[in-house]
Amino acid sequence: MRRGSLAACVLVSVLLLLLACSSSAPQAGQHAGPPPVYTYEVRDSYPHDPTAFTQGLVIQDGALFESTGLHNSSSLRKVDLRTGRVLKRVDVPSEYFAEGMTIFRGKIFQLTWQTHKGFVYDPDSFEKTGEFAYEGEGWGLTHDEQFLIMSDGTNSLRFLDPSSFEVVRTIKVFDGARPLTQLNELEYIKGEIYANIWQTDRIARIAPASGEVLGWIDLTGLLKIKNDSEPVNVLNGIAYDEAQDRLFVTGKLWPKLFEIKLKRKT
Repeated sequence: MRRGSLAACVLVSVLLLLLACSSSAPQAGQHAGPPPVYTYEVRDSYPHDPTAFTQGLVIQDGALFESTGLHNSSSLRKVDLRTGRVLKRVDVPSEYFAEGMTIFRGKIFQLTWQTHKGFVYDPDSFEKTGEFAYEGEGWGLTHDEQFLIMSDGTNSLRFLDPSSFEVVRTIKVFDGARPLTQLNELEYIKGEIYANIWQTDRIARIAPASGEVLGWIDLTGLLKIKNDSEPVNVLNGIAYDEAQDRLFVTGKLWPKLFEIKLKRKT
């Protein structure tokens, strides 16, 4: 065989090998398998108002802030974590069904469900200082270092400028190839978006850059109700205490709020 032909054969073989390795290797942002599942350990539990239809939950400086929903019952509250006692409350006008809430840059932002309007409050006085508009429904609300992050019940998450409320970008959330809808209450934790999935006992951990589901938290059995007639509703409400690295969860009309520690299940 001629030297040129041998060199050509070697080059072709190398290229084929590189192509095979490239096609078989996981691509960036893709799992080699299904996302991991986490379970929980209850570290503590606290009283929670069983009439509070929890829509948004935040912990700041050791105090719990909560947005509650339903027409004629919607409110914004500051709550003593240890006792569950409401320290401060402002009722939302009866025509609004309050939804998600977050505290960012010294302001409280609160969504409403189908009225395309959000409210801005002073976190100390609870005085309403502004309003903002958005398209579609309002479900959950959190923030990263720059933007408000909003869910609307679809598999979209919108990133909003906190001053102009313009949509800066939108991501689509997928669990593998399946669009993940019903994204409800949100919390931004250590570079991930945690999202309650409405009418389930699961929380999705979402990559904010891509919308990829990075993991699942299975909270099955967290609230054990002895009497099935208790008027509890679905799991909803995630709060992260960054100062003490504590994770809290509750649900709509739940009598308890739980501090949990995550444990890898699969």
